[in-house]
Amino acid sequence: MSLQIYIDGKWYPKEEAKISVFDHGLLYGDGVFEGIRSYGGLVFKLQEHLDRLWESAHTLMLEIPMTKKEMEKAIIETLRINQLLDAYIRAVVTRGVGDLGLDPAKCKKATCFIITDKITLYPESLYKKGLSIVTVPTVRNLPEAINPSIKSLNYLNNILAKIEAKNSGCVEALMLNHQGYVAECTGDNVFMIRKNGTADGKPLLLTPPIYLGALKGITRQAIVEIAAAKKLAFQERILTRHDLFNADEVFLTGTAAEVIPVVKIDGRKIGDGKPGPVTGSLLAAFHQLTKKSGVRYSL
Repeated sequence: MSLQIYIDGKWYPKEEAKISVFDHGLLYGDGVFEGIRSYGGLVFKLQEHLDRLWESAHTLMLEIPMTKKEMEKAIIETLRINQLLDAYIRAVVTRGVGDLGLDPAKCKKATCFIITDKITLYPESLYKKGLSIVTVPTVRNLPEAINPSIKSLNYLNNILAKIEAKNSGCVEALMLNHQGYVAECTGDNVFMIRKNGTADGKPLLLTPPIYLGALKGITRQAIVEIAAAKKLAFQERILTRHDLFNADEVFLTGTAAEVIPVVKIDGRKIGDGKPGPVTGSLLAAFHQLTKKSGVRYSL
């Protein structure tokens, strides 16, 4: 059976799922989206994802033509139609069909579509061996220009950084903000660990604050909550590349990536060059969380 795509209240086979070439989501990247995961019939942190989708749309003055509950039902039904218990979900809201001008008022109604499919961002081997990443010249968007907290369809900033990473032989890029501080990667948040980071010599978990240009990631927040439950000291702190180079462990978090260790940055070995025990512990706890935090459904 062909994959079924939800568009504005109806489902279409993948080959027939189309939107207008006059849709401003296509013409100008005017729209918002969420990437969501389901695990064994549980849509992980669905409410949090929908809240962020609505917040992004509100900032863009984009009216979503359905309620959160209706969006939830559409997501669940799309998963059921496609017989998916473990899936990646892309919920997208565009400005809708307009003319060739920029004016969003010319778009009378937003377009909503939902794709449910499989995703493998990184091969399993990299979770065991760790990633090698590189800092790229492309600077993260200024929050005062395009706030990274808005998950908009305009991802060119991230794509340029991804191209630079691939040209350097890496699958992921570290992005700095305009001041030279660590912001995030092209699709993931960044964390580091110092083994003796606290005054009493215990491990300390660190990540850049949102205001430096990072997305307020759902997985990022899940890791922060897991750390609190584990009594692991945590701080948001302004970080430089020097800080990451000299960390004991570094890892990335994201909906598709989950929690993946980083063992080399710009040619510098991180810690002992192997995925660390704290990262492993947080990943295991995250996997447990995906079994119980979200909206459950059955086929």
